[in-house]
Amino acid sequence: MSDPIPLSDQSVPADVIFAGPRRSNWVRVRTLIALRWVAIGGQIVSVIVAQAFLDLRLEIGLIAVTIAAAIITNLTAVLIYPENKRLNESGLTGVLLFDMVQLSLLLMLTGGLNNPFASLILAQVAISATALRLRATLILCGVAVTLITVNMFIYVPLETRTGEILTLPPLFQLGFWAAICVGVLFQASYAHRVTREMTAMADALSATQMALSREQKLTDLGGVVAAAAHELGTPLATIALVSGELRDDETASPEIREDADLIRTQAERCRLILQSMGSSGKRDTHVQHAPLSAVLAEAAAPHADRGAMLLYDLSGRGARADDEPIIRRAPEIIHGIRNLVQNAVDFAEQTVWIDARWDDDRIVLRIADDGPGYPTDLLPVLGDPFTRRRRQQPAKRRKGYKGMGLGLFIAKTLLERSGAEVTFANGRDRFSQNAQQPGPKGAIAMLSWSRRAIETADAGRGQLDENRRI
Repeated sequence: MSDPIPLSDQSVPADVIFAGPRRSNWVRVRTLIALRWVAIGGQIVSVIVAQAFLDLRLEIGLIAVTIAAAIITNLTAVLIYPENKRLNESGLTGVLLFDMVQLSLLLMLTGGLNNPFASLILAQVAISATALRLRATLILCGVAVTLITVNMFIYVPLETRTGEILTLPPLFQLGFWAAICVGVLFQASYAHRVTREMTAMADALSATQMALSREQKLTDLGGVVAAAAHELGTPLATIALVSGELRDDETASPEIREDADLIRTQAERCRLILQSMGSSGKRDTHVQHAPLSAVLAEAAAPHADRGAMLLYDLSGRGARADDEPIIRRAPEIIHGIRNLVQNAVDFAEQTVWIDARWDDDRIVLRIADDGPGYPTDLLPVLGDPFTRRRRQQPAKRRKGYKGMGLGLFIAKTLLERSGAEVTFANGRDRFSQNAQQPGPKGAIAMLSWSRRAIETADAGRGQLDENRRI
C-alpha cells in the first residue's frame, strides 16, 4: 500500500469543502415565522395599550391593515412551506426586507421617530449580520437607514384625544436618528465580524476532526495489516518450505514440480503484498508506540520524494542521552508532524531539517527549511484558520503545492491536543549552529513535549512486549 496522503495534500480547496449551503441556508422558515408571531403580538399589545391606557388617537384602520399584512404572510408561509424548509440567501433577505418595511409603516402611522419603538428596526439588521453575507447585509443596512430617514420627515403625529401633539424637540429627533443609524452600522459590522470568526473556527475545527478521523483509520488499518503480516508469516513460510521440497523431489513429475513452483511463487507474492501494505512488525504493541525516529520517519514519508532533501538529526543529553524516547504513535502526533513537514517541503529551496533533542524532562522537535520563511505579517496569527487568505503576495511554492490553507491550524490543533507547545519563527536557529555549514534560513516550527506526556511506560525497557491480542 502506498504511503497515506495527508488531508492537506488533497487538491480540494477549503472553499469547496466548506462552501456547502451558505449560513442563510441554516435558517428555517418556521424559526422566522415564530419570531414574526412574537413581533405581531407585541404590535397588537402596543396598539391596545396606546389606546386604552395612554389615551392616544391612532389611525386604527391603517394600522390594522399593516398588521394584517404580516399575519396573512405568516399564515401563507405556514401553509405553503414544510416544517423543515430552510431559506436561501435571497429568500431570507426578502423576509427581512418585508419585516423592515412593515415595521417602518407602523412607525410612520404612529409618530415616526417620536415613537420610542423605532429602535426595533435594529432586529432585522442583527439577523442579517449573523446569517447573510456582507453584500446582503449592506443592502439591508442601507434600506434601514433610508426608512429611518423617511420616518424622520414623513409620519402621522402622535395625538392625544384632547388634541395635544406629542413630539420630540428637533435636536432630540436628530440625535435619535443619528443613534439608530450608528447602531445599524455598528451592530451590523460587530455581529458580522464575530459571526465570521466563529464560522471560520467551526469550519477549521471540522477539518481538523476530519484529518484526525482519517489518520485514526489509517493507524487502525496499519495495526490490522501488521497483525495479519505477523500471523500469516508462519503459514506462508511453511507453504514456501513444503513447495520447495516438492520441487526438489527427484521422484516428482514435471507437472508436480511446475505446480510447486507456482505455489511457492504465489506464497512469496502474498508475503510481499503484506509487507508493502504496512510496516511489518513482530509485536502488535508496535502499533501503539514506537521510537521517536520511527514516528518521525513515518510522518515525513509521504513527502520524502517531493523534491526536497529531508535531513534528520536526533540526539539526547543528560542522564538519558542514549535512551531514545519511545513515544505514543498517536494519529494526532503523526498527522500534525506530517502537515508541518509538508509545509516545509512546499516552500523549501533544497533541504528540510528535522532535528530532535531530548533530556530527562522534555522532548523538543524542530522542523526547518531553507525557503523564504513565513511572511512576517502572518507570524503573529500563524495557527489561526484560513490565514493563507491574508497573504498579500504569493510566496514561492514548490511545484505541485495544493494546500487547503488549513495545514498549520490542523497541525497546531492536533499537536497541542497531544500536549505539545507549538511555536513558529524565521531564522537560522539550530540546535548546534555551525558557521562553516549552511543551515536553515527560512521557516522554523518548534514543538516541545514533556516526556511524561508523550512517552510511554515501555520507554525504559528498551524493547517492546511479546505479541498479544489487541
